[in-house]
Amino acid sequence: MKATGQEVTIVMIEDDEGHARLIEKNVRRAGVNNEIVPFTNGKSALDFILGPDRSGTVSKDRYLLMLLDLNLPDTSGIDILEQIKSNEYTKRMPVVILTTTDDEREIQRCYDLGANVYITKPVDYDGFAHAIRQLGLFFAVIQIPQQ
Repeated sequence: MKATGQEVTIVMIEDDEGHARLIEKNVRRAGVNNEIVPFTNGKSALDFILGPDRSGTVSKDRYLLMLLDLNLPDTSGIDILEQIKSNEYTKRMPVVILTTTDDEREIQRCYDLGANVYITKPVDYDGFAHAIRQLGLFFAVIQIPQQ
């Protein structure tokens, strides 16, 4: 997966280690070999994406795609989404929500805030693995916009 010839880094924010392993395994199985930078909490992910000062300049010349769980131990995924989409350097970053929450209002809120894809994690392993494989196929054709 590339953006205008540049390699895209996948930022995965997922606090469940089992889910994180499953996501990575199935993304790889779909033929996506991009670097995956994993985070288990929102603060360290935001430090990476926006920088400790939250200015976003650290991501000015990076091509990132975010996989975001909404239910994190230290902050809500909605808050992370709002911060990413309101920053001039990261507002075009594609964000894929991967969460167990299937509340229609929350799904709509994520899309309103700028999420590109919202996937509800099936509770069964096979369903989840299938959803992630489909996501990997999506990654194979997506174009990442220039920041």
